Amino acid sequence: VQLQASGGGFVTTGDSLRLSCVASANLRAYFMGWFRQAAGKEREFIAAMTWRGDRKKYTESVKGRFTISRNNVDNTVYLQMNSLKPEDTAVYYCAASTSGSYTLTLSERADVYDYWGQGTQVTVSS
Repeated sequence: VQLQASGGGFVTTGDSLRLSCVASANLRAYFMGWFRQAAGKEREFIAAMTWRGDRKKYTESVKGRFTISRNNVDNTVYLQMNSLKPEDTAVYYCAASTSGSYTLTLSERADVYDYWGQGTQVTVSS
């Protein structure tokens, strides 16, 4: 299984970016998540969704600004990020939870994910 994240970049406050996470065809996930890690800080949960797309979860700081979604045709999970702020600057990672032992309720925990993408840098200037 491979996850390939992309779409990061250098933007200014208020701009938008859409991150993509392309999963290999053999992925059978129960839910997908996005995390971020700013320099000198711990990895932080951002958003997650069930593989079927029927339930989603967001951390409070991105609610109303970020949207997680999935394209079933090409096995891609997106993170649409609007109204970006300097505090959103971080390396963003996508992840897949495949064990079936966890529910979306636990999706904020990094240890419930089995596979991680390589990360894509997002920098928001003020």
